[in-house]
Amino acid sequence: MSKVIVNGWALLLMVAAECLAQGPPRAELVVVSPVVEREVTVGQTFVGTVMPSKKATIGSAVDGRVIEYPLNEGDRVAKGEPLAQLMTDTIKLEIQAAEAELDLRRQALAELENGTRPEEVEQAKARMASAEARKKYMKARWDRSQKLYNESRTISEEELDEAVSSGIEAEQAYLEAKAAYDLAVAGPRKEVIAQARAQVAMQEATVDRLKDQLSKHTIISRFDGYVTAEHTEVGQWVQQGDLVADVAALDEVEIVAYVVEQSVPYVRVGTQVNVEVPAIPGKRFAGVVTEVVPQADVQARTFPVKIRVANQFTGDVPLLKAGMYARVLLPTGAKQMATLVPKDALVLGGPQPMVYVVDGVAADKTAGKAVPVPVQIGVADGRMIQVTGDVKAGQLVVVQGNERLRPGQDVAIQRTIPAPTAESGVVSQADAR
Repeated sequence: MSKVIVNGWALLLMVAAECLAQGPPRAELVVVSPVVEREVTVGQTFVGTVMPSKKATIGSAVDGRVIEYPLNEGDRVAKGEPLAQLMTDTIKLEIQAAEAELDLRRQALAELENGTRPEEVEQAKARMASAEARKKYMKARWDRSQKLYNESRTISEEELDEAVSSGIEAEQAYLEAKAAYDLAVAGPRKEVIAQARAQVAMQEATVDRLKDQLSKHTIISRFDGYVTAEHTEVGQWVQQGDLVADVAALDEVEIVAYVVEQSVPYVRVGTQVNVEVPAIPGKRFAGVVTEVVPQADVQARTFPVKIRVANQFTGDVPLLKAGMYARVLLPTGAKQMATLVPKDALVLGGPQPMVYVVDGVAADKTAGKAVPVPVQIGVADGRMIQVTGDVKAGQLVVVQGNERLRPGQDVAIQRTIPAPTAESGVVSQADAR
């Protein structure tokens, strides 16, 4: 029995000697980050729904038979890209006829605007000269016949009347030829030219109307987006106003959240906010409040708030899809100053949360002593969280290695991590809890 006791004491002495040989406990390696103080706005997470930034149910503007329908549901479509093509043979023939009529009227107008050709003026002048010569001859004959009748009665009264009638006829023919010559020199009347111009304009409008009708036989998308529904098929007859396809724009989406009336006064257009979609874990989307609708749901007393978010894509497939459930952090209070530490600095599990502040930091900021400081947790700002207690801005808190520390233990600072920057300026009470 005494031999066993001797052996036990010998073992204890060996352990003690080994501990003395190792010296005092070595400093624990840690990573630290500074405590910061910044202005934050208290916020709350609200439930929202992902909606397209634009959505259109596109119909046919004309009657016709569908001969092409190239897209399917889910396909991406660019602005101006055809969704469906209607038969156009008949209207193309109408356009050809209308353009031919327009060319005819333009040529007639050009003829009037160019005026009388010199050859036509010369022709009218020659006819006037011929008529004048005949007028003079017939007037001379008239005078001779009158003289013979008055002096010697060598001609009958009937012959005199015939000479008088021929003279008057020659006079009127000359006046007609002279008027024709004057018209040729003057050219077309401005009123006639104006009428011809009006006829050209009317025909141009007819051609434009037919071409507009032709363009409406090609049913296009008015913006970039995705086909979300089909309403017709190749071979089907559609009437004016019949539905063809639904198109939704998803390059940018709107998150529509409903905010209670007590919080909506703090939501401002232009506020930068964060959006999370549970269906896409690990991703956070930056959004901007674009609209606060001033009409509440009278039963729920909530106001629609719209947040515009730029979508992200895998190939042509958008990550954010219409109808997805989303959570958005919106401001629900006034701005305030807060002392913030990284969330990794918190040590939980005890009667009260605490952080390890590095006290007595060496001049080269490579060593110090870990001092536990109890804190109260406040609002969260991304990876930072508000704390109240004996913690001041500029102090260093342990963010890695704090789970192994003991109060008052020496630490060796392996690395100092800069404090994360503010993500949105809005902090969440829900995240803090």
